[in-house]
Amino acid sequence: MRFNPGDLGLQGLNPLLQLVDRHRFEVLLGKIHQRIARLAREEVVEVHGEPVDPPTAQVNKPAPMPDLPSTMKAVVAPVGGGTSEQLTLSERPLPKPGRGEVLVRVAAAGVNRPDVLQRMGHYPPPPGAPDILGLEIAGEVVDAGEGTTHRIGHNVCALVAGGGYAEYCVAPAGTCLPVPPSLPLVEAAAMPETLFTVWTNLFERGFAGDGDWVLVHGGTSGIGTMAIKLGGLFGLKVIVTCGSDEKCQRAREIGAAETINYRSEDFVERVKAVTNGAGVTVVLDMVGGDYVARNIACLADEGRHVSIAVQRGAKAEVPIAEVMRRRLVLTGSTLRPRPVEFKAMVADDILKTVWPYAEGGRLRPVIDSTFPLADVASAHARMDSGEHVGKIVLKVAS
Repeated sequence: MRFNPGDLGLQGLNPLLQLVDRHRFEVLLGKIHQRIARLAREEVVEVHGEPVDPPTAQVNKPAPMPDLPSTMKAVVAPVGGGTSEQLTLSERPLPKPGRGEVLVRVAAAGVNRPDVLQRMGHYPPPPGAPDILGLEIAGEVVDAGEGTTHRIGHNVCALVAGGGYAEYCVAPAGTCLPVPPSLPLVEAAAMPETLFTVWTNLFERGFAGDGDWVLVHGGTSGIGTMAIKLGGLFGLKVIVTCGSDEKCQRAREIGAAETINYRSEDFVERVKAVTNGAGVTVVLDMVGGDYVARNIACLADEGRHVSIAVQRGAKAEVPIAEVMRRRLVLTGSTLRPRPVEFKAMVADDILKTVWPYAEGGRLRPVIDSTFPLADVASAHARMDSGEHVGKIVLKVAS
C-alpha cells in the first residue's frame, strides 16, 4: 500500500515510502522525526530570535545602506471605522527595524479582506502592530536590525501584521521570502497572505493530499484562486463556488476541477453529484453562519471542515450527531494574531515545499487590478464591489 504523507499532514516524509500498515510503528516514527525537526527549529527561534537562514542565503558583507528619509507616506485606518473614500495618505515617521527585523522599501502591497474589515472598524490590529493598513508587501530591504544585516539589498516579499500600505515597512526577517528575478514585485506582493493562509489551513490543518476532492468557497477571491493554484500543483481536485457564471468560467480557466454558481445551484447536491456521492475530503470555508451545516453535508466520512472567516456570521447550528457518526473534524484558524515564531516556521515550510514552484514560474498569483498608493480608495472600492477575480495590488514605488 502506498502511503501518502498528506493523509496525516506529514509532508516532510518521502512520498515514495512504502508501508505495510499505515497505522503501525512506521507512521509513529515518521511523526516523531517530524516533531524532532519542528522542535529543533523552535529551539533555533528561541536561541537566535529567528530561524536559521536557508543554505542559499548569501553570507557576504551587507550592501551599504542607502540614505533614508525621516518620514514616509502611509495609509491609516479611519478612527472608529469608515468608508473607502476616507482612506488618504498621511505623513508618518520612518519605522526602525529591531532585532530580527528588516526595513523594506515597499514596491507594492497586496489588498486583502482583513484590510477592509479593519478600515470598517471590525478588525483591530493585534497588540504591537501599527495602525497602518496592509498585511503583505514586496520590495527591497534597505535597513536591518541585529542579526539580519546580510539581507540588505535583497528583494523580498513578506507577511506582516500591519504597516504594508506605506513607502517603508518593517517586517520580521523570518516571514520574508526571497523574490526570484522571474517574479515581478507586484506579483510577489500579492502572494504572502493568501499563500500562508491556504498552506496552513488546507494542507496543514485540513491534511489535503494527492487525489483528494476539496471544496473552497469564494473561488475567485484571492484565497480561492491561490487554493486552485496550489491544488493543481499538489494533485487536489478543487471544487469552488462563485457568484456568477462569468466567475465560474474564470475559475475553470484558472484551474478549478469543478465550479458551482451558488446563486443558481444547490452546492450540496452538486458536490454529491461530482464526487459520486462520496463527498469531499476538506471544506475550506470563509463564509460561516448557515453554510457550516451545509458544508458538513458535503464532507466525506472522516472529512475535515476548516473555517478561516465568518462573512455570514460567527454562529452556526452544527449537527453534532452527524459529526460523531461520520468521525468529522471541525477546525479553523486565524493567522494575523499568531506569534512571529509560528509564522516564521510556516515561511520555512513554504520556502522548502512551495517556493520552488514560484521560482520556477509554475506558481503565480492571479492579479485582478493595480492602483497607485495615492488611489487606495479606489482599490478598496474595487474590493467592496465583490467584482474582482484574484488579487488587488497597490503600487507604491517604481
